[in-house]
Amino acid sequence: MTFPEPSATSPALPESFPDVEALEEFMTRPDPGLVADLEAVPGDILVLGAGGKMGPTLCRMAKRAAPAKRVVAVARFTEPGLAERLRSQDVETLVCDLLDEKAVARLPKLENVIYMAGRKFGSAGAEALTWAMNVLVPGRIASHFRESRIVAFSTACVYPYVPVILGGAGEETPTEPPVGHYAWSCVGRERAFLFGSERWGTPGRLIRLSYAIDMRYGVLHDIATRVRAGEPVDLAMGHVNVIWQGDANAMALRSLRHVTSPTSALNVTGPELLSVRRLAGEFARLFGCEARFRGEETGSAWLCDAARAFELFGYPRVPLRRLVRWQADWIARGMPSLGKPTRFEVRDGHY
Repeated sequence: MTFPEPSATSPALPESFPDVEALEEFMTRPDPGLVADLEAVPGDILVLGAGGKMGPTLCRMAKRAAPAKRVVAVARFTEPGLAERLRSQDVETLVCDLLDEKAVARLPKLENVIYMAGRKFGSAGAEALTWAMNVLVPGRIASHFRESRIVAFSTACVYPYVPVILGGAGEETPTEPPVGHYAWSCVGRERAFLFGSERWGTPGRLIRLSYAIDMRYGVLHDIATRVRAGEPVDLAMGHVNVIWQGDANAMALRSLRHVTSPTSALNVTGPELLSVRRLAGEFARLFGCEARFRGEETGSAWLCDAARAFELFGYPRVPLRRLVRWQADWIARGMPSLGKPTRFEVRDGHY
């Protein structure tokens, strides 16, 4: 498998990352477009659910892009040292369980809200908690922050599986997930924010993200790890979209300047429709081994078309070829993993 090289006009990109700090420093480095957009948006920024995989780097990026603004990270902060690390980066922290209605009522009503909270893994057998986290909590947030701008993370899983030959679902595609409480609860999350936006005029965006890539987790990490270990790569979900996490975070933050009322969906992912089989083959080439597979591709997958986001923000600054090389290098050197598989191959909705 081959990928086009970045153009001669592309910004300089590192060849690899020597450690986690170098990875996060580059991932949170703001570009001029983000700086300009946040400068044009009045008010400070509250990030709800900031303790997940993407939240800490989004908070750090926001503060670097807009150092004069308050950036307040809200989470339960169960990961040791995370709150202290964010505070060392001039990000304020607030401990809050978003399922606690009284705690939510005490949150400061800042002008800009990035909503990143949600529940996916562990949904099977605990469906009530998943629905509460993904629908009840957004309803409360939409009410409490009715006078703010709200950019809420969603997922491509709200779409039906689309035929691979069509290239991906657009924002106008009806949200009709094929299976699973998780996917349907994500539709509910969107409906809760839409209801609040329609009722109170709250401006916002619903960021339908498809697979952010961090060297420590993500679809590329999952595939590369299996290839390197000689394990079969499952082809049940034979095609995917991915985007560098730094680009995904930047687009979400820049969306604060591009909110609509009522709120509306915006797909955020990379421009390529990727074959899992061919990705595995490329990692095998880079590792000097053979790729093994399990199952066969179907003619459909969870895919989305991010053309509207590219029109607003331009194309992602990190191209696919570089992502693949970075991932292979990271895995080959035995660098840290978050130990959080995406389970991108699951088609039955059970997480």
